[in-house]
Amino acid sequence: MKLIAAMSGGVDSAVAAARARESGHEVIGVHLALSKNPKKYRSGARGCCTIEDSHDARRAADVIGIPFYIWDMSDEFHDKVVENFLSEYAAGNTPNPCLRCNEKIKFAAVLDRAKAMGFDGVVTGHYAQVRDRDGQRSLYRAIDSGKDQSYVLAVLDQDQINGAHFPLGDTTKENVRLEAKSRGLSVALKPDSHDICFVPSGDNAGWLRERLGSQVGDIVDEVGNKLGEHKGAYTFTIGQRRGLALSVPEKTGEPRYVLRVEPANNRVVVGAKAGLAIHEISGWNPIWCGPRPIGRNRGFVQVRAHGSPHPCQYSLEGSGPVPELKAIVDEPIHGLATGQAMVIYDGDRVVGSATITGTK
Repeated sequence: MKLIAAMSGGVDSAVAAARARESGHEVIGVHLALSKNPKKYRSGARGCCTIEDSHDARRAADVIGIPFYIWDMSDEFHDKVVENFLSEYAAGNTPNPCLRCNEKIKFAAVLDRAKAMGFDGVVTGHYAQVRDRDGQRSLYRAIDSGKDQSYVLAVLDQDQINGAHFPLGDTTKENVRLEAKSRGLSVALKPDSHDICFVPSGDNAGWLRERLGSQVGDIVDEVGNKLGEHKGAYTFTIGQRRGLALSVPEKTGEPRYVLRVEPANNRVVVGAKAGLAIHEISGWNPIWCGPRPIGRNRGFVQVRAHGSPHPCQYSLEGSGPVPELKAIVDEPIHGLATGQAMVIYDGDRVVGSATITGTK
């Protein structure tokens, strides 16, 4: 097969590209330039997509012995990932930009361009697996549970999974670094990137205020009593405990948590941890990573990238063209924010995902 290897400049994508070439595929390395000003996207081990990363990717391609190109996708990234991040927070949601990047950039824009150029698919360094199931390719968890990235890949539809190749799904991060060293790749010991790539400081609230402005509003309890003020409701997320700076202490001494974010009136509602417990999750626009489920099913729902899977009953509700995905968990989940993804698993197989729009 002819494959595009998306090379970020890190150790995972370099080893994935090397494995693809070693398997006999015709491989071309591509680094995605996601910023007009790449220097601003890394600070130490935070962020990614810098000039340094593009140089590391090029050196890795030279060692592997494959052609290398840089594709400028900064406009697509800004429009479909960064702007989505801003608009979701402004609406009171808590988005996951890594999911949007995988969906809209790495496995939509890149795969579309690759196929238009006559390639069969895209290789990445994600820790996940694709296996055949009943004659259909389906997405599965990686062998290394600590590095498993199937959650952030659960936004891929069937066509994208058909064109996706994850050579690292059957190994561990430790072995990937050892393999990189044995192959003579200089990125063998390069630290992993952390946090959101376009917020390299890790200060999400400050980054949002710079772009959305400071909007002083009230922090209130569940009956509307004012407890303090904030500089923008969009800088808070459900379940948040730190940084509330309340002027009225809780008489019982118990900590308060963000229960709701109300962007319409720029208000943040706080209360006891018990108010965060939810039993039912609803999601919009479900995406299937294999066969579409029918009826009510037992499985697991995961609501955070490295969170635990929760036993649940899930089903599709509604008769419209885009039904709602609903999961009822056996035990309550605390601090779940709208805008995140709910990912349904059948054992290690990814059934599909949806964007969380409501909880009960």
